[in-house]
Amino acid sequence: MAVAVEHEKRRKQILEKALTVFIDDGFEDATFQKIADRCGITRTILYLYFKNKREIFTYSIKQFLLNAEENINAIRNNKSLNSIKKITDVFFAIFTLLEENRQLLLIILDYLRYLAKSGINPEERVRRRIVKLRHVLSSIVIEGIKAGEFKKVNIKTTGDYFYSFIESAIFQLAVLKRKDLSELKEIIVFAAGQLAET
Repeated sequence: MAVAVEHEKRRKQILEKALTVFIDDGFEDATFQKIADRCGITRTILYLYFKNKREIFTYSIKQFLLNAEENINAIRNNKSLNSIKKITDVFFAIFTLLEENRQLLLIILDYLRYLAKSGINPEERVRRRIVKLRHVLSSIVIEGIKAGEFKKVNIKTTGDYFYSFIESAIFQLAVLKRKDLSELKEIIVFAAGQLAET
């Protein structure tokens, strides 16, 4: 049992350090050797944990998203918040995470372009990674409707509407090079208010 725990701990450390290599060098220029060097291990040992750099990158992103999901779920499960506060707090948490990880967004976009060049549909990869986030947003809307805090709306359409703000945030930070998302935060407050039952 202790060996499995140590293995998982080491794996997590590798993922954290590998992410810094991807951020520093970009997906295509990051190599297995650079990752091993940053981790202070040999390539042979790195192969015991991961089969290639794409697997390392995928797991690094998964770990990053798990941490984000924990924060978002804590907000969703906070019984002291009404639905409007929950939805705005979830978006503010996401926006802050995106602002703090602007460089990572560029690497993810680089990776998605790499997949497209390799003949892999990047949309499918993105869809798999965001399904939990879409579920959280939808569940907050459903909860708000049941509590009488939100108007009755089409859940899927509203989920798509709210998710489009996240796509906009990524575009503004990674492509337009905006410094922050303060304007988008104001729009979220307005949009959440529009859901409120009057």
